[in-house]
Amino acid sequence: MAVRLGEAMVQLGLLSEEQVETILEEQRRDHRPFGDLAERLFGVDPAAVDRAWAEQYASIAHSVDPRQERYDREALQLVSARQAWQFRVLPIRRDGGEIMVATTKRDLPRALRFAMRRFALPVYFVIAEAEALGEALEDRFPFAGMSAEDLRSEAA
Repeated sequence: MAVRLGEAMVQLGLLSEEQVETILEEQRRDHRPFGDLAERLFGVDPAAVDRAWAEQYASIAHSVDPRQERYDREALQLVSARQAWQFRVLPIRRDGGEIMVATTKRDLPRALRFAMRRFALPVYFVIAEAEALGEALEDRFPFAGMSAEDLRSEAA
């Protein structure tokens, strides 16, 4: 079941349920994004809003093992090895008019910001465990000085 952004922020200890209700009331009046209102009304740090959004997105995104996926050469050519490792993105394949891209829940906000600037086609993210993503990046995008161990240690 999908988690609402306000619920994720309560679970992370960023807002109280009463603050969520205040934001929802304000949102009904001026139609501003929930995260923006949380920042403005209650001083929630933008990075914390990103974490809550990642929790929300991950609750609805499919989980994959990128080591087992079928890859399109065209999708893999959309990023360089440096970009794949730096932004923790692994383009898997074109799916209809979209590109399926794997990342970890932890790296989702950074991956999204990169994808919005980089890809001409719409992107949808699938979530992978750090170890699996690291091994798939090693296989598809070998890059000197980077290994699956780097992602494992970041996730720990």
